[in-house]
Amino acid sequence: TPFLLYAARRRAPWRLALLPLLGGAGLGYAIGLVNRGQLKQIAFRLMLGRVVPAPAMAMLAAGFADKIAVRGVWSAARAQIASDRAAGRRLVLATASFRCYVDPIAADLGFDAVIATESTHALDGGVTALIDGDNCYGMAKLDRISAWMVDQGVARADATIAFYSDHVSDGPTLAWADRPYAVNPHPALRQLAAAQGWPVLDWTD
Repeated sequence: TPFLLYAARRRAPWRLALLPLLGGAGLGYAIGLVNRGQLKQIAFRLMLGRVVPAPAMAMLAAGFADKIAVRGVWSAARAQIASDRAAGRRLVLATASFRCYVDPIAADLGFDAVIATESTHALDGGVTALIDGDNCYGMAKLDRISAWMVDQGVARADATIAFYSDHVSDGPTLAWADRPYAVNPHPALRQLAAAQGWPVLDWTD
């Protein structure tokens, strides 16, 4: 949502008048009429249109990454990333967000790879509002991580995995990781972490 609002303000500010429709879609999600992936596609379509040309999307993504770099990352998170990088660990950002705007953020933070929700593309390379494959969320995220490891030739038994999350939807991946961390967790994840004995980290500045 922050990216879509940022992009709409710069590409087509009149689309912000459609926010009540997005609110209606959110209500549909809340009562089970649409799933999370469908909601994301609706939000993209309302705020950015059916297709965004690739050069325009690249500019929007770069601008948003610059904004995140200034105010969107906890200093404790940057410190942990730097510590893991210095220790020679492989850094992977696994997120339900769209890859089209996550890649520049991950590059700025020094991640080695990104696992994200993929977009379909028009024939001219433009980014569409449709998701390609699964929304990288919940159990689908763990499936995507496992598939990525297979593709990279990394056997699960040979890897020691630390996983950080602030949301209970990542429960399957936290349970699967060797070192699960609930970071600035919302109440549902805090409760789950307490039940599972997972460490809870406070990264607020």
